[in-house]
Amino acid sequence: MPLTITATYAALNALVFLGLSWHVIAYRRAKLISLGDTGDKALLKRMRAQANAAEYMPIALILLALTEANGAPPLAVHGLGLMLIAGRILHPLGFAVTPQKIILRQIGMLLTLAMIALSALGLLAHAIT
Repeated sequence: MPLTITATYAALNALVFLGLSWHVIAYRRAKLISLGDTGDKALLKRMRAQANAAEYMPIALILLALTEANGAPPLAVHGLGLMLIAGRILHPLGFAVTPQKIILRQIGMLLTLAMIALSALGLLAHAIT
């Protein structure tokens, strides 16, 4: 069974991750910073925005794939996928800018964590029934 819905959201999240990576790389090149953050707070924020995506995207996409593979309704899988991609876009938009837009960061994390929680609970409910 092809996981076409998950594939779509995996691709979109990969593009977000590439954008965050480019944001770090371009700054490093412009400031001639090869390793670490050298105490540069702007670089550290960019690095943490990228790292946050790297920390949350894998588990969320695994849960999304399992949800789709276990036969969840396509509308539910799309809803979870949209929560994830919206969260992963909003978080760095609020976090990596100066000054931070805390509300965007908070909404981004809320959407991401809610997606993970809903997926996990749905999979548990499916497994025990």
